[in-house]
Amino acid sequence: MNGFGRAVASLLVAVTVGLAMGTPAALAARWHKVDCTKVMSELNAGKKPKDVAKDLKISRSSVYRCRRKERKAAKKAAKTAAKKSTKTTTTSPKK
Repeated sequence: MNGFGRAVASLLVAVTVGLAMGTPAALAARWHKVDCTKVMSELNAGKKPKDVAKDLKISRSSVYRCRRKERKAAKKAAKTAAKKSTKTTTTSPKK
């Protein structure tokens, strides 16, 4: 019984210390959205990803994720526009 009591006490101390330390910033980022429009405006203004992350208090990976998402959306829009333009130019008039 003495060993069991120590184990329970150790577990309680560990949980208390863990809760007292709070949530690390990297884990806290899971619960709030990153404003990619702000990130992209900063990047388009010429700032480096490291500086954008520091200014907006987000991780660099979040900056890169926003940039990747923006590039993917631009590529998809360009592909869609190209498809529409080829559809309109390839149709021939009927006789």
